[in-house]
Amino acid sequence: MAGLRSLLVCIVVVAATIVIPTSAQLSASFYNSVCPQALPAIRRVVKQAIFREPRIGASLLRLHFHDCFVNGCDGSILLDDTSSFTGEKTALPNANSVRGFDVIDDIKNAVDKACKGSVVSCADILAVAARDSVFLLAGPLYQVQLGRRDARTASLNDANRNLPPPVFSFSQLLSNFQAHGLDLTDLVVLSAAHTIGLARCGTFRARIYNDTNIDPNFAASARQNCPSSGGDDNTEPLDATTRRFDTVYFKSLLQQKGLLHSDQELYKNNGTDSDKLVLKYSRNPVAFARDFSASMIKMGSIKPLTGNDGEVRLNCRKIN
Repeated sequence: MAGLRSLLVCIVVVAATIVIPTSAQLSASFYNSVCPQALPAIRRVVKQAIFREPRIGASLLRLHFHDCFVNGCDGSILLDDTSSFTGEKTALPNANSVRGFDVIDDIKNAVDKACKGSVVSCADILAVAARDSVFLLAGPLYQVQLGRRDARTASLNDANRNLPPPVFSFSQLLSNFQAHGLDLTDLVVLSAAHTIGLARCGTFRARIYNDTNIDPNFAASARQNCPSSGGDDNTEPLDATTRRFDTVYFKSLLQQKGLLHSDQELYKNNGTDSDKLVLKYSRNPVAFARDFSASMIKMGSIKPLTGNDGEVRLNCRKIN
């Protein structure tokens, strides 16, 4: 296992360095001269947070995804509501669901202390914390492109419009990803972020009671903790190894054990390109690690604010 992990890290770092297209204004070495202590400081806090609660790794990864899909990777998801805008935290896909804001606060404080000032943006903190969460939960290590700046506003309406809900069909999911400049491979591998973490009953109730493409024993087990009404905040693991970043997610889809409707939409056993990718990654962890890393870097480059655009926030929850 240690040998495989070393191989995954080596392959992914090389791939991330050489072949992955990124925004021209982002760079993996952005903080090397201004604050070389920045990235180690982020990892220390993430490691401590995951040690306290392994689930937080999935939460930090989800924060980055939900940030990037709403007007780009600009840290807007972290902003509290103000008199001039209603932010993204209370949007339907986020309310009582996204979490980890306190960990981001801890990271920001630690990084500012290490850098002797506020030089690392909250948007970059989200990107690095997501990467470190994946790595610390036995996933691949890839080079994060850096240099994003933080938005000065956020939009509840844009969050409601842009974040794909768990009831989406395959065609809706693919259209949503394509609208963000992503493709089918990105959709399949990024959905596999659900190899870690938990889901709330309210997000999968319709699947375990109404869907027909579901293993009956799996559905019956999930119903024990998710009644047909009530218990919306009860949780179930997204796959059987929820504290380990692996390919069990894909193997679950092959067995019709995807917890979310949107997850099982990726595999219908009818020979589609999506089916072929799920089958490929279920058998090839090295290919999954490589392609997941490439897609994370690609997603992390969605419409970043760079140069003089935006700002570097002193407090991730509010504009300067």
